[in-house]
Amino acid sequence: MAKKTFAVIGLGRFGSAVVEELIKSNHEVLVIDRDKDRIDKVSKIATHAVVLNTSDESALKEVGIQSLDHVIVAIGKDIEDSILTTLILKELGVKKITVKVQNQYHEKVVKRLGADETIQPERITGMRLAHRIISESVLEFYDLSEEHSFIELEATQKIINTTVANLDLREKFRINLVAIKRGNDIIIPRPDDSFDLNDHLLLVGKNADLNKFSTWCEK
Repeated sequence: MAKKTFAVIGLGRFGSAVVEELIKSNHEVLVIDRDKDRIDKVSKIATHAVVLNTSDESALKEVGIQSLDHVIVAIGKDIEDSILTTLILKELGVKKITVKVQNQYHEKVVKRLGADETIQPERITGMRLAHRIISESVLEFYDLSEEHSFIELEATQKIINTTVANLDLREKFRINLVAIKRGNDIIIPRPDDSFDLNDHLLLVGKNADLNKFSTWCEK
């Protein structure tokens, strides 16, 4: 699976957490903010970091934002700027746009403008969002500590009809399969159980190992 390319606009607490997790997972990240001091802090670790007014369409086009896979608009309290940025990104043909919103009215407007997903920071952390957008098969992500997490991952074609014993997650990936969610049922896995289409795997382990497995599943 080819690595995805991302842009994060806005380096507040939420946007910075998204950037940090994407970089940890070795993805290409374009970071944009109006504040030079914030950009200076991430310029050494981000793929590209630029000081930019994102309500300027020509400036966004110049940095090639239209060619990226996914843009996260994490602008802070300036709702007007967030709305204008979302509109410009949509007009430039950005493939996928996720917008951090402040309230239900903000959410309604950016959805009307074509945002693919909206996020309220009170409901989801920057770390959780980063893990969800890195792997399309990851449905939920809960950080248990700085290094360990619990995820819900949809079974991909790569593991369908494979048994729990043959997948051998503990030995091969150093993660634990807690349960299999099949429809409304929760199944405690046995070695001879196999994975079906639409199964959800409930997994726990170190973030690096969980990322490794979710990436492997999608190859």
